[in-house]
Amino acid sequence: MTQGYPMELFYAPGTVALASLIALHEVELPFTATLVDFGSTQQQSKEYLQTNPKGRVPALVCDQGILSETPAILAYIAALVPERELAPRDPFAFAKWQEFNSYLASTVHVNHAHRKRGHRWAKQPTSLEDMASQVKTTMFESFALIQEHYLKGPWVMGEQYTLADGYLFKAASWLEGDGVDIATLPRIAAHFEAMKQRPAVQAALSY
Repeated sequence: MTQGYPMELFYAPGTVALASLIALHEVELPFTATLVDFGSTQQQSKEYLQTNPKGRVPALVCDQGILSETPAILAYIAALVPERELAPRDPFAFAKWQEFNSYLASTVHVNHAHRKRGHRWAKQPTSLEDMASQVKTTMFESFALIQEHYLKGPWVMGEQYTLADGYLFKAASWLEGDGVDIATLPRIAAHFEAMKQRPAVQAALSY
């Protein structure tokens, strides 16, 4: 698969868009990174909502259209360079890969969002406080499950590095702020440190 023109990734610092930035640097295909300024609520502007009506990042513009949601973007980027095996080729292994990515998106990210973005689900101050108070527990439990059942080691899928590893790296970066000592999850901590050594991660963190 080839691209007719460079892809464009809409991102914001500190967001889960980092996983897509890492992926794009891993595949070394041409792309441009366009900042969405959350400070000025640019994500809710009429112009940006035409790109992603969800008002969130990431959003990837490619020659076939626009993709949002990290699992979809990672699968697409990996498919552009199948020879790199950045996603499993075997159908069952690919499904397990997407199972993991979906868990990060549907459970881990939501757990994390309960700390600062509880207003998405509730309005009463006591409800917001109650949700935030559970974040340390739910995040630790989620990462304990990842460490036990998903992280094959040294990478998510075992010996083969895939784009899911960048996604896990970003999610693990939330642990400290959520009150979880990553040292209590030694295999997660080892993965996090190994990821920091990858040139693609270093490049993505420079934005």
